[in-house]
Amino acid sequence: MKAYLVDDEPLAVRRLTRLLEATGRFDIAGSATDPEVALEFLSRESVDVLFLDIQMPGMTGFELLARLRESPVVIFTTAYDAYALKAFEVHSIDYLLKPIEPEQLDRAIGKLDRMLSAPRPDLRSIVEQVTAALARPEPERIATRAGERIQFIDLARVTHFFAEDKLTWAAAGGRNYCVDYTIAELEERLVRRNFVRIHRATLVNVAWVQEMDAWFGGGVLVRLRDDKHTELQVARDRVRALKERLAV
Repeated sequence: MKAYLVDDEPLAVRRLTRLLEATGRFDIAGSATDPEVALEFLSRESVDVLFLDIQMPGMTGFELLARLRESPVVIFTTAYDAYALKAFEVHSIDYLLKPIEPEQLDRAIGKLDRMLSAPRPDLRSIVEQVTAALARPEPERIATRAGERIQFIDLARVTHFFAEDKLTWAAAGGRNYCVDYTIAELEERLVRRNFVRIHRATLVNVAWVQEMDAWFGGGVLVRLRDDKHTELQVARDRVRALKERLAV
């Protein structure tokens, strides 16, 4: 398969190039760290698959695709963007979370084989929908309910959300407030704010994380800088996402 790589991080391009070449299934037609250079190449050359970063200076991956007359099969590469990833999954577009691991790539190649043999989705329409969704302003406050009384709390004050006894709670200022969202709904709603899901029942505000400690089974324990020095367990499969958000 003829592949082209676009990522503003040179190290990411070199790593993915090595991984693709090691599979023996790809002919690397070229790569670019500047999306303008990639646009010029892709406007005159056709490829089977485009490995495309989403967040790049000057031009996002979405904007690049919007300027192409014809879009190849795309596999997005991204550090995080949970809302967009959900949309890609629904429309059978694949993605790789950075740093990319060989196991991830194997999974994507399997899906790529299926994508190439099936009718292609309307990628331009999908990108427009996702871009519009990501452009919507996110809330600064969240509503909590106590009986008939509704109170609004600044999200910056919320240290974490947690699910308990079939209810979802926002922890802020030493108190817990009941909110009318599930943890999954909050994860999607607050995707571009400071909140990251660290457990199936917990969403933490990374601005309140003070320390991280190793935990048994490959997990991690985070300690918050609230008055209670709250400790929260991070599931093993959530550690990487948390570290990426904390830039460690």
